Amino acid sequence: MNQQKPNIIVIYADDLGFGDLGCYGATEIPTPNIDKLAAQGVQFHNGYATAATCTPSRYSLLTGSYPWRNPRAAILAGDAPSLITKDMPTMPKMLQQQGYRTAIVGKWHLGLGTEENPVDWNTLIEGTPRDIGFDSSYIMAATNDRVPCVYVRNREVENLDPKDPITVIYDTKGNPFPELPTGKENRELLTMEHSHGHNNTIVNGVGRIGYMKGGTSALWNDETMGETFLNEAISVISESHDTPFFLYYALHQPHVPRIPNPKFRGATNLGPRGDVIAELDWCVGELMKALEQQGMKENTLVIFSSDNGPVLDDGYKDQAQELSKNHSPAGPLRGGKYSLFDGGTRVPFIVSWPGTIPTGESENMVCHMDFYASFAALIGHELEDNEAPDSENVLEALLAPSSKKYEAGRTELVTEGTQGNTLLRQNDWIYIAPHVGASRCRTTNIELGNSLFKQLYNIHGDIGQQENIARSNKDRVSSMSARLKEIMQGKRTREV
Repeated sequence: MNQQKPNIIVIYADDLGFGDLGCYGATEIPTPNIDKLAAQGVQFHNGYATAATCTPSRYSLLTGSYPWRNPRAAILAGDAPSLITKDMPTMPKMLQQQGYRTAIVGKWHLGLGTEENPVDWNTLIEGTPRDIGFDSSYIMAATNDRVPCVYVRNREVENLDPKDPITVIYDTKGNPFPELPTGKENRELLTMEHSHGHNNTIVNGVGRIGYMKGGTSALWNDETMGETFLNEAISVISESHDTPFFLYYALHQPHVPRIPNPKFRGATNLGPRGDVIAELDWCVGELMKALEQQGMKENTLVIFSSDNGPVLDDGYKDQAQELSKNHSPAGPLRGGKYSLFDGGTRVPFIVSWPGTIPTGESENMVCHMDFYASFAALIGHELEDNEAPDSENVLEALLAPSSKKYEAGRTELVTEGTQGNTLLRQNDWIYIAPHVGASRCRTTNIELGNSLFKQLYNIHGDIGQQENIARSNKDRVSSMSARLKEIMQGKRTREV
């Protein structure tokens, strides 16, 4: 292993599925750069996010804690206060204390401002990534389908004209700015139709979630967003010669609205969703090229993954559903984004460190939540009692291929769908507790996994979770049910 502290890059896609990449079996979308990353590192087949939606997953990644331990860790509005407070231990803060330069570029969606001082987009912003361990920050506040549609550099909205201040309102029953058009009332102004929701303020011809007024000079260009974030990420690399760095590069693709750069339009036969994944792959390739040009490739640990599983129709009519007949975004898995089934949280997961780790594939179970404890072990930081309570040191699994599932890594993991609904995976067994709620989401057409009955699956021979074997395995259901309750009642999953 390299003696010098390695640079660390976490590349985090948004809504990318287990079956969306060539290295995971996709044939309809060209992903040569990510496939190359997999070929040069370890490709995991049991890599997990903690949740089937973005905010909870990102919370776990940075805190090493299960999201349901924080009651507010759910999909946030664009003006919500920060989920992570100054006093909380975080992975970037730990790395910062160990001499790393830390940076985030891309999607944030963990809140800005504080409960005491709600975000004011026209002044210096408190409660930003700068307050929880990042030396530099270049982000969108929430998602590309939510207002405000602006970039925030460190503590300020970029390119904001003080004479045109920004006002953002979410908690309202109607349009608070009747002088401005909305997707609901002015569909003739849309360049992309919405299928459900996404009918509030129109920005760049696209209806968004939430209402926004002002900030015209600061509005982002959806078509160049990928390149904008990429250039910022490359700047972090080029400015980090004298000190090790940690870069959290949070891609916005393939989250809706899917608006590829014109040079990627038509790159696939799957419409905008396929095209933005091709664009995402190019971004990864350009980032790796920058690493190589700076002579940093062999001293940089790169991890590529996704915050949750895939979704086709997530609010816009971009033909993702109609054009995906020969493409399965979740691969062989059941469900997708929002789902308790494996397609919601089991995601692409690739680790590369040329010259240090061997290449191959791994069946070990690993989770984004474990980056905290694993990176701490990598650089010699001993975790304190209040740090990363649910993060496990899976460094052995991350740095080596393995054909045996539980040779290293986790043997159990709790993941969640929506509304805090949870399940427990223990080795090859998955137990889903009874949950009230729709079995299928009407708008996204995704199976949610909710049922009034207990569910038990063995994914060794049933990767698609087609056969519920709870009735014939009552003892296992009983033990897993008890263990799930034990974990959720507060028992730490990592011994400290």
